[in-house]
Amino acid sequence: MCLIVSTTKLNAQYWQQFVNYKIEVALNTKTAMYSGKQTVEYTNNSPETLKKIFFHLYFNAFQPGSEMAIQQQNSPDRNRRFKVYVDSLRKDQQGYLKVNDLTQDGIRLEPVTSETILEVPLNTPIPPGGSSTFSLFFEGHVPDVIRRAGKNSSEGVEFSMAQWYPKMAEYDVDGWNADPYIGREFHGVWGNFDVKITLDKEYMVASSGYLENASEIGMGYHERKRPKSKKGKITWHFVAPMVHDFTWAADRDYIHDTYPGPNDVTLHFFYKNDPDIISNWKKLQPDTAKMMGYFNKNIGAYPYKQYSVVQGGDGGMEYAMLTLITGGREYGSLFGVTAHELAHSWFQHVLATNETKHEWMDEGFTTFISTLATNEILEEKKVFPLQNSYYGYYQLALSGGEMPQSTNANRYYHNYAYESTAYSKGAVFLSQLSYIIGFDNLIKTLQEYYKEWKFKHPQPNDFRRIAERVSGLQLQWYLTDWTQTTNKIDYALEDVSERGSSTRINIKRKELMPMPLEILVITKKGESELHYIPISLMRGEKQNPYDIDWIVHKDWAWSSLNYSLNINIPKDQIKAIIIDPSNLMADIDKNNNYFGPAEQKD
Repeated sequence: MCLIVSTTKLNAQYWQQFVNYKIEVALNTKTAMYSGKQTVEYTNNSPETLKKIFFHLYFNAFQPGSEMAIQQQNSPDRNRRFKVYVDSLRKDQQGYLKVNDLTQDGIRLEPVTSETILEVPLNTPIPPGGSSTFSLFFEGHVPDVIRRAGKNSSEGVEFSMAQWYPKMAEYDVDGWNADPYIGREFHGVWGNFDVKITLDKEYMVASSGYLENASEIGMGYHERKRPKSKKGKITWHFVAPMVHDFTWAADRDYIHDTYPGPNDVTLHFFYKNDPDIISNWKKLQPDTAKMMGYFNKNIGAYPYKQYSVVQGGDGGMEYAMLTLITGGREYGSLFGVTAHELAHSWFQHVLATNETKHEWMDEGFTTFISTLATNEILEEKKVFPLQNSYYGYYQLALSGGEMPQSTNANRYYHNYAYESTAYSKGAVFLSQLSYIIGFDNLIKTLQEYYKEWKFKHPQPNDFRRIAERVSGLQLQWYLTDWTQTTNKIDYALEDVSERGSSTRINIKRKELMPMPLEILVITKKGESELHYIPISLMRGEKQNPYDIDWIVHKDWAWSSLNYSLNINIPKDQIKAIIIDPSNLMADIDKNNNYFGPAEQKD
C-alpha cells in the first residue's frame, strides 16, 4: 500500500508527517526482557523546520513514582481501569524502555529522557519537505498487565505487546504532541512498519500487519495451535502498511482460527485453549464478519485485507489491524467489546483523530455506531438503543464535575468525567446530530467523512464542515456549545392557554444551549401533528423525517428565552403536547416537556 496522502497533494490547509519503521526485536520469554534495533525514516511535510524530535517510551510509566503513579494517587476518584496501584509494583512487575546509540543520518545524537518522553535535539534541522533517517538500539522489560499491555494477564495470556517500541511523536498543526503517558490516549504518525520478532518457537504470535514468512514459521501457524514440542528460536516477519501503530501478542496456548470476512478480508481469532471459552469464540467469528459488513455499509469499506481479534491485555483496546480483549466473558459481553473495538478500526485507526485532544471523536463515534450494530446483529429490537449513553451523559451533566468536551484527556479532574465525556457524551453528540439534521443525513455525513479523511488526522471542524455540506445547515453553534462548553439543554412547556378556536403554547429555554424543537400534539381523536421550530443559528431547517404532518414555524432567535407557538386546535381537544417525542435531544429535565392529563404522563 502506497502513501495515500502524497506531499504533492498537501497544501496550506492540511499536511501530515510520514514515517517508515524497520524494527527487529528479540524477546526473552523467561525474563520478559526484550531488545532490538530500529530504523526510522522520517519525512517532514510540515511548513516548519524541525530542530528536535520526540519519541514516546510508554513502558517507563509502569514504575513507582512515575507520573502515572502520581496521577493515580492524586485523583479524587479511582480510575476503574487500573486494577493495581503502580506504586505497589514489585521489580519483576515493573516495565521500562531505554534507547541507546541514537543517530541521525549516521551522526550520534544526545537525547534527553524525561520518563515516557525522549527529547532529541537534532544535529541537522529537517527543513519543510526534508527527511532524515534515525537509527537506535533499545531494550525494555515487559510489565505485568496493569493497563492494556504487559505480561501475565488475568486470563493467563503471556505477552500483550502494545506501545512497546520507541514510538515517534506526532508533529501537527498544533505542534509536537509529546504528552506524558498516564494510561489514557494516543496519537501517532502515519507510516509503514516492517517488524521482525524473534522468540521461542513454541509461541504463537498475533500481530498487526501481514505475516511475510508463513512458510518459514511452519504449518503450525495455520493449525489450531502451535505444537509445544518445538524448541529453539524463530523470527516472525510482519509488514503493516499505512498504519500509525504496531501491536502484537504471544502465547504458547493460543488457538488460531480464521474466518472469511466481507470484501475478501481474512478475520483471525487468537484465544486461549480453554474449554470454557471456546464455544463463545467460535460463535464470535461469523458475527464479527457481520459487524464488519455493518460498518462497511454505514461508514466505508475496511481498507486492509486482515483483522485479528486477540485475547490479551485488559478489557478491550484497539490497535492497528487488531484488538486485544479479555475473552472469558458471557457472549453478549464478548460480542459487545468486539463490536466496539472493531469499530475503532474506522474511528481511530483509519480516521486517526488525536485522542488526547479529541477523545470523544473516537470513543464517542465508536460507541454510537457499535451500539447500533449490536442492536441490529443481535436482533435486540431496542426502540432506543443509545439509552445508556444518554443516561451516562445526564449523570455527568448533573454531577457538578463535568468539564468541556474539548478538555485534554490527561487534564480531567475526575476519572468518571473523562469516561462519561469521551464515551457517553461523545455518542450523544452523533445521536443528537441525527435529531438536528436527520438520521439519513448523519449516515451520509459519516460516509463522506470517511471518504475524505481516511488515513489522515481529522479534527472536529473537519467533521462539522462535512455535516454542513450534507445537510445544508449551519452547525458551528452545535459544535461550540456541545464540545467547548458545559452548556446544557432544558426546554419547558410554561403555559398552554386557549385562544378561541386555537391554542397558544408558551415555551421557555431554561438552560444556555439552544436547540431546534420538535413538538408533538396529540388530539383526543387520536390525530397527531409535529410542530417544528428551527433556530436562527441553523440558517435553514431539517426536512420532515417522519410519516406525520410536519408544520414549520418561524425561527427561534438564540438570544431569546421565550417562544410562543400558536396551533389551530382548541385546547379542550388536545390530549397531550410533548417536546421532543423522539428523546434524541439531551434535555436534562424531561419532566417539564409534557402537557396533558397526569395519568397520560407515564
